[in-house]
This record gives sequence, C-alpha cells and structure tokens, in this order.
Amino acid sequence: MSANYSLLFYLKKPKNYVQGDRVPVYIRVTVNGLPKELSAGRECSPSLWSSKAGRAIGNKEEARLLNRYLETLEIRMKEIHTELVREKVEITAQLMKDKYLGLADRRHYLLEVFADHNVKIEALIGKGFKQSTLKGYKTSFAHMSSYLLKCYGKPDVDVCVIDFAFVTGYEFYLRSNKGCCPTTAAKYMVHFQKITNLCLAYQWIKADPFAFYKNTAKAKEREYLTQEELDIVGQKHFSIQRLAQVRDIFVFSCYTGLAYIDVKKLRRTDLKNGVDGNLWIFTDREKTGTETHIPLMNGAIELVDRYRDHTESVDKGLMFPVLSNQRMNSYLKEIADVCGITKSLTFHMARHTFATTVTLNNNVPIETVSKMLGHKSIKTTQHYAKILDLKVGKDMAMLNQKYGRTKNA
Repeated sequence: MSANYSLLFYLKKPKNYVQGDRVPVYIRVTVNGLPKELSAGRECSPSLWSSKAGRAIGNKEEARLLNRYLETLEIRMKEIHTELVREKVEITAQLMKDKYLGLADRRHYLLEVFADHNVKIEALIGKGFKQSTLKGYKTSFAHMSSYLLKCYGKPDVDVCVIDFAFVTGYEFYLRSNKGCCPTTAAKYMVHFQKITNLCLAYQWIKADPFAFYKNTAKAKEREYLTQEELDIVGQKHFSIQRLAQVRDIFVFSCYTGLAYIDVKKLRRTDLKNGVDGNLWIFTDREKTGTETHIPLMNGAIELVDRYRDHTESVDKGLMFPVLSNQRMNSYLKEIADVCGITKSLTFHMARHTFATTVTLNNNVPIETVSKMLGHKSIKTTQHYAKILDLKVGKDMAMLNQKYGRTKNA
C-alpha cells in the first residue's frame, strides 16, 4: 500500500559535544507523520552545514563528497519506497529503515524463531506462564525438529518455505510417526500456528499457511460419576487411612469443582463468608489465574471440618493434606476397585462430576457453573458438562405435564 514519506538529513549533536568538534549526520525518514532515524555514517562540522538544505555548504572537496554521498542515500531510500509500493505491503518508517539496514532481508529460520519464543516463555514463568506451558512448547519444538530432519533432511528451514503443504505434512507426521491422538496433535498444531503468526506479524512470511487448515479433532468424551456412584464412593468405609484421605479430598472436589492443583494449594484463609453469609471459597485458578468464588455445599463443609485439626494441614496452613497427583490417581484406582466402579477413576473426574452430576443435573444454570469452574468462556464449560439423559427426561416430563394441562383446559 502506497504511503507518503519525507527524508531529512540533519546533524545530531551528542550529549558530550565540544564546540568545534565534527557532528554525526543522521537520516530521519517519516511516513504518515511517524519518524524513524538512523546514522548516515558520516560527520560534518556544524559551521559547514545548512539545516535548511540538509547538505554541507561550500565548494571544498570534502563538502562535495559528503553531498554526493547523501544524494546516493536519498536515491536508495526512493528505490526502497518504490520497491515496497510494488510489493503492496503496508509502508512504515520502521520498515524503510529495516530495508535500508538490510534487516528486513535477513533470513529467519523456523526453529530459530521457535527457540527464541520458548526462551521468552521461560523468562516469564510465574509472570503469566506456568512451567507446564513451557514443557509443552519444548515438546513441540522437539517434534518440529524431528519432522524437519525426517521429511526435509535439514536441521532447520527458512520460514518462507512454510506453506499449507508444510502444515498438513506436520500434522500427518504427528499422527503417524509420533502416534499422537487427534486432540494431542491439535495442541501441537496450535503451538506451531502461534509461531507462524509471529512470522506473519513481523512480515517474514507473506501468506498465512494456516489459512485453509481446519482442525478436525473432536474432544474426547469426558467421564464423570453418576449420583449413585458418587454416593457409593462418599459413603464407603475405608480402614486404610491413605485411601480414606484420598477419597475425602476427591469427594470435596466433586462438591466444589476445583482441579487437583487448586485443591493442593487451597489455604484455610481462602475460606470466607460470602454475600449470603455462608461459607465460600475465594481463590484463583492456578491454570488461568481466573478468580473463582464457590459457595460450599454441606458435604464440602463436613470434609473441611474433618481436616481442620490435621497436623500436616495445620503446619502448612493448607485446607487438606494433598499427596502428589500421581499417588492420588493411583490410590483412586484402588478406591474404584473396592467400590465396584469400572470407570477409570482419576482426580480430574471430580471436576467433570461437579459440572454434570452435582450442578447441571440439579438445574444449576450453565452460566453459574462456568463461573464456579473459573472458565473464561461457556464454550469451555460445555466440554465438561454433558446434558444428561436423566435431565432430558425430567425436562420433557415437565413439558408433557404442562402441555397436558393446557390441552385439558
């Protein structure tokens, strides 16, 4: 896209300038009122410089050589502007400066950009990013590296070669060679698209290679406990203390919807009186940083009271003595066997159970459920929350009853 520009040569005196010293000549290129400056690589005495003309004055050889040099630079800037107009790109002073310095023409390599992205993520751990996020991007980097070696025979490629065929080829590689399931492959494709979007933003590539790409992965069906199964787990007597402890924390999550990491970091100070005068949990989701306010059900309050004097919890100021996620899930498998539950019981299933069995199936609006789960979008909640056949039956029974009254009237 064409844009007006102006060019000015001027002397830029340094802060420590001494009267009589020669001063660097600078170029100021301005596009649509926005300027950028750069050194012309020459110097001139202020007494031999015309600010109005932007040139050296006098007929001495030194002045004539400097002026011819500046005219050459001006011609080069005109050529750059014409080239950019021909390419139909958005012209900015920064782009003209980069073109002049040769920075815009520097080749950029995919893994080089990817590695720089990961370094910046690592520097922001604890400042908006989690260690798990960095781990995922590092795995993506490793997959991309092996893809380039296998399919292109190179350790890296210029980003300009990335096109639709490259994108679909990478997805096929993830699904076939790496054995990734559709949803896992989709996650790595999202990582890759973030890198190509960076390249687009810096204008290192001209067209979006993902423009015609469509993710066809379907979300995996999320399991949850029915009310009957939840009652069996909650009422089962365990003589082994570790199983009873894990069961209690799992059931607490079923009543609150908190994820493992959020239950693990839950402190006693997070328990406060809400707007209704009852006990609420006020915390932030570890994964997204979203504020979460959850009114406590009676069953959850009983579990909080049960561990109020637990030594490990009191010492650390935590609500519950939560074990590692791996051990919790291992013990939940034992609990499922004892309770006769054939589903693969994991701690995260508690969050699904809260969304479906505990809330939606009891007519809690999905907007309220989404708020308690700490989701930023109801679309995310819909992945967790199924519309149960039981609820469909209830809703239709109410409709049938209402329709019957209307007909009889």
